[in-house]
Amino acid sequence: MKKRFTEEQIIGFLKEADVGVSVQELCRKHGFSDASYYKWKAKFGGMDVSDAKRLKALEDENGRLKKLLADAMLDNEALKAVLAKKW
Repeated sequence: MKKRFTEEQIIGFLKEADVGVSVQELCRKHGFSDASYYKWKAKFGGMDVSDAKRLKALEDENGRLKKLLADAMLDNEALKAVLAKKW
C-alpha cells in the first residue's frame, strides 16, 4: 500500500499542531482528514524523526521474524505428520 505522507512529514504536521495551528486548519492546508491526524498522533505523538525511523525498522524486522516463525511451524507440522504415519 502506497502511503501519501512519510513519517517525517507526519511528525512535522504534529509539531505544527503543537505550536498552535488548529487541527482543522492543518488538515485543510495539507489535505488529510482529522481522523488521520488523531491516528497519527496516537502512533507518532512525542516522537522525533529518528524514533519514527527506528519504529519502522523494528516493525519490518518483526514482520520478517513472524514469517520465519510461521514457516518453521509449518515445517514442524509436516514432519510430525510424516512421523505419525504407520509404515
